[in-house]
Amino acid sequence: MPTPLPFLDPSTPSLKICGVTTPGDAHRLAELGVHALGANFWPRSKRYLDPALGGFLRDLAGSILRVGVFVNAGTGLPVSLFKEGLIDVVQLHGDEPESDIPLIQRHGIPVIRALAVDENGSLPNVQEFGAEGVLLDAHAPGVYGGTGETIDWDAAGDFVKEHPKLPVILAGGITPENAEEALQTVRPAAIDIASGAESAPGIKDFAKVEQLMAAVRQA
Repeated sequence: MPTPLPFLDPSTPSLKICGVTTPGDAHRLAELGVHALGANFWPRSKRYLDPALGGFLRDLAGSILRVGVFVNAGTGLPVSLFKEGLIDVVQLHGDEPESDIPLIQRHGIPVIRALAVDENGSLPNVQEFGAEGVLLDAHAPGVYGGTGETIDWDAAGDFVKEHPKLPVILAGGITPENAEEALQTVRPAAIDIASGAESAPGIKDFAKVEQLMAAVRQA
């Protein structure tokens, strides 16, 4: 089985910056001490990273947790990129069957399962997914994250309380201006930001990243 991830330890909140597309941004995130980065391997994403251009991720092994984000890609591509040394963790952000999780984990790969929260704050029934953690994001049919839409933080906070042993990552509409409130309201193991840390889709704004890091440290 995959080893536990310090990134998912709820006693010390972590920061994940998702949608990284350039070597310069990736290395700068590592230099700043950001805990994790996300590389989106879904071709329809505004922040898509072609795996053939992702070799720079290999150079970051051990300096930042590298999360590969996949949407309905099956298990072959995630496992392949892990074995090639490009990613450390697989994030399933689509409509993948739960049976994909153990198929990926048997290769020693930790899995994060994304769950969509609708406009009423409703979550799907949480069974024992067996994933190392779950990510709560806004329900956006056909978009699969990165919308900048905020979810119901009170509902997310209740979810965290109801599942105390399940590491939860909070995503959706988090910015430097509201990150501290998000952390205090929900008490997640980590926050995940794409658009809230950018100057343009896939291009990171490091003034915003530093503000987000400060919010995480203060939480």
